[in-house]
Amino acid sequence: MKLIKILFSIIFIFTISNAKNVETNNKKIAYIVSDISIPFWQIMSKGIKNKASKLGYSVNVYSSNNLRKNEIENFSKALKDNIEGIIISPINSATSVFLLKLAKKANVPVVISDIGTDSGEYVSFISSNNEDGAYKIGKVLAKRMIELNIQDGTVGIVSIPQQRANGKARTNGFLRAINENGIKSAGLEQQVNFSKKETYELSKKLIKENLNMKALWLQGSDKYQGALDAISDMNKKDEILLICFDSEPEFLEMIPNEELVGAAMQQPFLMGEIALEQLDNHLSGKNVKKNIQLEILAISKDNIEKEMKIIKRNVLGLEE
Repeated sequence: MKLIKILFSIIFIFTISNAKNVETNNKKIAYIVSDISIPFWQIMSKGIKNKASKLGYSVNVYSSNNLRKNEIENFSKALKDNIEGIIISPINSATSVFLLKLAKKANVPVVISDIGTDSGEYVSFISSNNEDGAYKIGKVLAKRMIELNIQDGTVGIVSIPQQRANGKARTNGFLRAINENGIKSAGLEQQVNFSKKETYELSKKLIKENLNMKALWLQGSDKYQGALDAISDMNKKDEILLICFDSEPEFLEMIPNEELVGAAMQQPFLMGEIALEQLDNHLSGKNVKKNIQLEILAISKDNIEKEMKIIKRNVLGLEE
């Protein structure tokens, strides 16, 4: 009889323990992202999930494919899914305003990871210092152009949408850097659908319209091949330098080999981790930092080896 009581006690304790584990594993977070097909957001999602697994959350990812209708629908679905909180990387800083209103009405906390918002209430905003990063990579390009004695040439810009706060910041920082060195812009063309074909066409347009263009700055990274193809097809392979914002695994070889002058590298894996951490702090009643701005690494052949460990983990999410 005594043995049976002991067995029942063990079973009861085991059942309660399992119930707690199930409850912990059922803590759900939603990540609403502008377009998960873009590697930058994939890496950020990976960072969110990495921290979530350590803190006992599951994460549902909703990609809006850069369509506002999808973004609103995804947000509404997430709110109905018994979630603890939401992390958003909105299409732009204007669309996030309405999302924050929906979250406030539903009493669901929101952390913004990159892009930002024009207004509204949120728990924390994790961002990169886009203007400083663009300024630093602009100085890297200016230095290289001066070394090659082509500083009298112009620089074309293929940009992300300029209605985004981060897009404006990147343009302002970069132009300030090249202007300080007496280098002029050849003009700016904005991306809309972020495709390789679009990047190719915009790059080609800038080259055609600016005979003295000596460099091209792509305000992104994953469609770099479109820019390189345009340079090659216009027979400018040895005449026009390419420099990027953000990074791809291929850049680890392309920069030392001087196929790419350099890149201003954000740290999306780390951003994702911090976003989830701040949301958890809020849900746990701990202190939360309202605004966290991370440094952007200006990487060239001169410092890539030194920064390689940070690049692989925080920038590319390749190593734990």
